[in-house]
Amino acid sequence: MTEHETRRNTGHDTPRDAAQDAGRGTHDETRQDDGAQVSTGKEKAGASETAIPELVIISGMSGAGRSTAAKCLEDLGWFVVDNLPPALIPTMVELGARSQGNVARIAVVVDVRGRRFFDNLRESLADLDTRGVTRRIVFLESSEEALVRRFESVRRPHPLQGDGRIVDGIAAERELLRELRGDADLVIDTSSLNVHELRAKMDAQFAGDEEPELRATVMSFGFKYGLPVDADLVVDMRFLPNPHWVPELRPFTGRNEEVAAYVFNQPGAKEFLDRYAELLRLIAAGYRREGKRYVTIAVGCTGGKHRSVAMSEKLAARLAAEGVETVVVHRDMGRE
Repeated sequence: MTEHETRRNTGHDTPRDAAQDAGRGTHDETRQDDGAQVSTGKEKAGASETAIPELVIISGMSGAGRSTAAKCLEDLGWFVVDNLPPALIPTMVELGARSQGNVARIAVVVDVRGRRFFDNLRESLADLDTRGVTRRIVFLESSEEALVRRFESVRRPHPLQGDGRIVDGIAAERELLRELRGDADLVIDTSSLNVHELRAKMDAQFAGDEEPELRATVMSFGFKYGLPVDADLVVDMRFLPNPHWVPELRPFTGRNEEVAAYVFNQPGAKEFLDRYAELLRLIAAGYRREGKRYVTIAVGCTGGKHRSVAMSEKLAARLAAEGVETVVVHRDMGRE
């Protein structure tokens, strides 16, 4: 194990934390198999054990953006279940009600690929109504031209086209979904929307007055071991003197107080921290506007042991102090 990871506590659960709390006895983390695909976001806390979760059902035309809408709700803290058979929706709500308030909001993505599937959905909706469950249906719509273009761009057939053309599958699906579209609480036409614009519409409906949150991973690394492939931003600490050449500091890492003091007493170190933290505020605001919720900041030095570790710790503390949910990962510490 060469990675060392620390979560900066900002008072929020991460998606994995929420899944572990909510899914004991059902799902512990994101899982994908031949049945339902389950992923989790940050759940509300503080509800009573028997509180009935709020429910959103996402449906609509294949290729109209159901997955994007679901991912947006996941980022907003909803417990999202993809490809759940409609007959299991009441069971999912019941499990949420037993979660001691850990699953306060559930979003279910369903697609209707046959008449019986649709009948099961109608029965489930009637069952939920009798239980007094607060539910909303979000229907993703798009024009035939836009859907054909999207299917052709990924070179995949429409799930209902069979031996026919893409337009035949679209027509069949539209007919099956006609009644559900009429029952929808929110219809979003994505014909002329890009991914960011669709996310903005979902945020406007479900984020309330909350500003979209940004989650950051600050990763120290050593250039001699290669750049992190998942880095969004990379900064280089090799402009600072290397504690490796100070015999009494060499055995320690940047987490050591004496090493950190040595690094930040060098000319330019504190100034870099202040200016880069200010730059990250500007970048973070832009990421939120564009619907980007996750950022990985890679901080490098020669071996990933001293300078990058010390700077990563300080930078993560700055981000956490400003309310950014932050995880620190020291990828190469201990690798030498």
